[in-house]
Amino acid sequence: MSKKRTGRKRGRRPGRKFGRKGNREYKSDVFSMLLEDRRNALDVYNALNHSSYTDPDAVEIITTDHGISLSIRNDASFLIDRHINYYEHQASFNPNMPLRCLIYYVNDIENDVKYVKEDLYGHRRIALPTPHFVVFYNGTGSRPEKEVMRLSDSFCHKTDEPNMEVVCTAYNINPGFNSELKENSGVLYGYSYFVDRVRNNLANNELADAIKNAVDECINEDILKDFFITRRDEVEKVTRLDFTFETREKMIRRDAKAEGIAEGRNDTIKELQPQIDALKEDNKVLMEGNKTLTEENQSLSDENARLRKALAEAGLSAVEK
Repeated sequence: MSKKRTGRKRGRRPGRKFGRKGNREYKSDVFSMLLEDRRNALDVYNALNHSSYTDPDAVEIITTDHGISLSIRNDASFLIDRHINYYEHQASFNPNMPLRCLIYYVNDIENDVKYVKEDLYGHRRIALPTPHFVVFYNGTGSRPEKEVMRLSDSFCHKTDEPNMEVVCTAYNINPGFNSELKENSGVLYGYSYFVDRVRNNLANNELADAIKNAVDECINEDILKDFFITRRDEVEKVTRLDFTFETREKMIRRDAKAEGIAEGRNDTIKELQPQIDALKEDNKVLMEGNKTLTEENQSLSDENARLRKALAEAGLSAVEK
């Protein structure tokens, strides 16, 4: 549904701050840096929801301490018209995103209820902001254009009507995927373009130069130009960190795969050891039997030679058959 908004923030109490401000243990990445700007958050929200909000002041950026380790990648969350949005980009697909999103939302709701002193045991229903969970995937692995992950997929016992559900939608924003979405969002298009340029530049450059050249290209082509000009140093720093982490993840997965193959091979050998031992024993018996046959054949050959010699000496010859 298309909506237009002015600066009036309906549904928000004066002085109310959703969630709680937390101290980051690491620097936010470029994606999060982009969505710290209300205008950029609004741009992505409108593209996803086919809405037309025009007032950036209608957006409330949420900085929260979700109480969960998110490695190097940071989430981006904001509130608009009682819709609370959790956006995250990932270079490595994570099937546990519904669980992580549940933790985000519960943590924020708990803090909000405490902040405004709502009575959980009262007779009045507490109004909750509607959550939306989205992942933007830009890794090098093969993923579909769009996929929906559900918390119920992780339940030990499957049910057609789960008592709890969390839905998280992942969009592949690599080149060639979700073109319409990126056409409607200059932020997603620019971010996707920047990451792709860095990866392409890595073929002939060191990481620092690949990032620097990608920033230059974006500025020269007027792609998120103001953002890259004003925050260039910060962008280059966190992108180096981000790509280093991504490379480290690939190395860890590669080593884990190699170890898994080795362990799997050892486990297979252990499981098949009785059959292997039996085959070894059978082979031993066959070798001993073959040795006996060889000795018997040699004995017959020697006896045949002796008879031929005796016949020759008697002036007779052997009859060949």
